[in-house]
Amino acid sequence: MAMPEVLIVGAGPVGTLLAAELTRFGVGVELLERRPAAGGGSRAIGLHAPTLAALEAGGATERILSRAVRVRRGEARSDGRALGVVDFGRLDVRHPYVATLPQAETEVALRGSGPEPERGATVTRITPDGRRVRVETDRGERVAPIVVVAGGVGVRELVYRPGALRRTAYPDRYLMTDAALPPREDAETALVHLAPGGVLESFPLPDGQRRFVVWDEGGSLEPHELAGRLRRAMRERGEPEAAEVVTEATAFGVRRVLVPAMRRDRLFVIGDAAHEISPIGGQGLNLGLLDAATLAPLLAAWVRLGEAPEPDLVEWERDRLRSARTAGRMAAVNMRLGRPVSARAHAVRSRLLGSMLAATGSLVPHAYAMGLDAAAR
Repeated sequence: MAMPEVLIVGAGPVGTLLAAELTRFGVGVELLERRPAAGGGSRAIGLHAPTLAALEAGGATERILSRAVRVRRGEARSDGRALGVVDFGRLDVRHPYVATLPQAETEVALRGSGPEPERGATVTRITPDGRRVRVETDRGERVAPIVVVAGGVGVRELVYRPGALRRTAYPDRYLMTDAALPPREDAETALVHLAPGGVLESFPLPDGQRRFVVWDEGGSLEPHELAGRLRRAMRERGEPEAAEVVTEATAFGVRRVLVPAMRRDRLFVIGDAAHEISPIGGQGLNLGLLDAATLAPLLAAWVRLGEAPEPDLVEWERDRLRSARTAGRMAAVNMRLGRPVSARAHAVRSRLLGSMLAATGSLVPHAYAMGLDAAAR
């Protein structure tokens, strides 16, 4: 087997996009993936304006938009009344909406003419070795001049010592499900229901599906118990009709991790492996895709010229780490807004949020649509 010019560990959306972009630039790529099949278990469904713009040249945006729901409007509600609106249509960008699509379909759209991953390959060790990097797997050793780790949280420890990572553990836990609903007036609107018991978020998906996410008080992780708690929360927090069609749910916790560096000479780390943030607010997937989209031309130039474009790589790493810090802070604010509070605090929170949405114009949609990311400049 010929040595690839770039070897990518992880064929989720981020690794898949990087492989497709490098292939488009004429770079020889090998893609390794532990999962036997695409998709399974992701919480990522929304693609924001800077990401959609970055994917246009490779054709992925067109493929995504052929199936995705274009969410142009978000609405905050409390006690059955509207508090305010986040209007993405007011943004002066090429894609003034959030495109929602299940991850398995997103991965297919991102792949384009990129390589199929070698599935079922588990990486056990990664070692820089002069002008190449060695990657040991359960199927033998692979070697490449450049290696990019895009395999999510499960491969982070292959690159970093545990003590070197900045970790923040949050007490929050959430329940999630996708459900098919009858037609409704707000079918293409993202909804955030604030209640004393915690937040309920609801996002449209193709084919009449909606994603529901609720703050969970905790308890048994038995599947039927999760579904029961989710239905109860939906009834209490503003979605009683939708609660009746829920049959299953999954639970997830939240933490924040930011690596000290995303590059060590010929070894790169991108996506969730480099910066893990709360999925509340939907920015983690976009961070990773923008990592890949902005790194691909730099790696292609390195391969083509035979020399690393050092100033550009330094700037890339600085911008991506800064963007991850900004997104992490926003995610933390979103979590605080969605936690349980007393009835009195809930009333105050609702008034303040309504006033903020009324007063800030396009600032809130700009921030929530990844407008603060360095790649959006």
